Amino acid sequence: QVQLEESGGGLVQPGGSLRLSCAASGFIFSLNVMAWYRQAPGKQREWVATITNDGSTRYRGSVKGRFTISRDNAKKTMYLQMNSLNAEDTAVYYCNAPVSGTNYWGKGTLVTVSS
Repeated sequence: QVQLEESGGGLVQPGGSLRLSCAASGFIFSLNVMAWYRQAPGKQREWVATITNDGSTRYRGSVKGRFTISRDNAKKTMYLQMNSLNAEDTAVYYCNAPVSGTNYWGKGTLVTVSS
């Protein structure tokens, strides 16, 4: 079955960096679009970034130039490098994989940006 497991969250000071990972299994990772979403306290889940199977990337405007999505198909892992973090980036970050018409989600990893 499809499994997605995020890791790498934590507490970071404003201006700091974190790298999130999403380990995937149960589907052909190299052929699948992957994405990161986030949900801040009291807000709806929002899309952050997408990477296609050929490595093309897209970002929401507020993270463009600060976040970098990438993938390692050999390791079946997706990453999100987050730089210049600010308080508005505080959220639970989720890995997403649309597989055969079904949207799969990980359990999320919490990122807290605070001094």
